[in-house]
Amino acid sequence: MLTPLNSIVAVSAPAAGGAATLAPPTGQAGGTASFADLLTDAVGEVSQLETQAEAAARGLMTGAGVDVHQAMIATEKASMAFELALAVRNKAVAAYQQVIGMQF
Repeated sequence: MLTPLNSIVAVSAPAAGGAATLAPPTGQAGGTASFADLLTDAVGEVSQLETQAEAAARGLMTGAGVDVHQAMIATEKASMAFELALAVRNKAVAAYQQVIGMQF
């Protein structure tokens, strides 16, 4: 099962001698998921990763048996997910501003 951040565009394995093909993400009912559902899932996953990173950092500081490597990996995952969400938001705002600026 793909995570929401990975399911924005799923790349299938290349066929023998062929190029990779892009497959649309599928929703829970087996059909294609809407863009709003993908964004909602992605924001939820970013929140979950930030919660995990906070818990790992807290565990490291309190000496609860969390390894430094695990805490750093969790923090970097949360940071990368947040940067991706911010980039998607910036692109969506830019696209919206272009549409609003169009003259018909």
